[in-house]
Amino acid sequence: MPDFTTILLPLLVFLVAILYSSVGFGGASSYLAVMSLFEVAPAVSATIALCLNILVAGIAFANYFRYGYLRVKLLWPFLVTSIPAAFIGGALNVSTPLYQLFLHAVLLYLALRILFFPKPEAKPDQEYTHPPLWLALVLGSLLGLVSGIVGIGGGIFLSPLIILAGWGSAKQAAACSAAFIVLNSISGLVGRLSGGTFFFGSLGWVLLPVGVAGGLIGSYLGARYLPGKNVQRLLAVILLIVILRYGIGLIG
Repeated sequence: MPDFTTILLPLLVFLVAILYSSVGFGGASSYLAVMSLFEVAPAVSATIALCLNILVAGIAFANYFRYGYLRVKLLWPFLVTSIPAAFIGGALNVSTPLYQLFLHAVLLYLALRILFFPKPEAKPDQEYTHPPLWLALVLGSLLGLVSGIVGIGGGIFLSPLIILAGWGSAKQAAACSAAFIVLNSISGLVGRLSGGTFFFGSLGWVLLPVGVAGGLIGSYLGARYLPGKNVQRLLAVILLIVILRYGIGLIG
């Protein structure tokens, strides 16, 4: 790896952590993309990205929880089915190109909906409804399965879903997605440990503190200072960044 990796790679991880944690995400897919630029071994980058995901999303969850945005009754039905489904998804061998195309098409739809047809943020908390239990359980299993197959925490799907369905505000969605990401990522990490694919490397000890610092800054700004509308817009921008990165990968 080039010498400037020691400066540029941590800086990029720091910026990704700030951006993603501000809306309750961990940023695993972007950590993987950044590390691939510096030719980090895939087994090492996957483990580091998963650890960063847990830490950064965990910090985001702590900050959004601290300011009262977590609604446990909204979150738990999704978790009940998503965690075991994530195990199953991780064991499946799915044809990637078509699957990835479908997933990013869904993300594009969600991003455009949030940008151009946003849900109002002015409603008081008691006016937000919960999804029917059966629907939350079904959606949780689907999101968990997708998380396991793709190797992400799944919050990137849960957060816009909560906002667009009118089940919670942008900041409540951030709190739920952060918890969702942490638990599903821990599930994936346990799978790596038990399957013998946990490769941390010395680079991990450099990037984890940087990710923690970025997570502390970004999630504090998102939970404390960013208005709900801005959190929605930032979420849409992050979704578009993920889609753009995927599109560039197809062209390349």
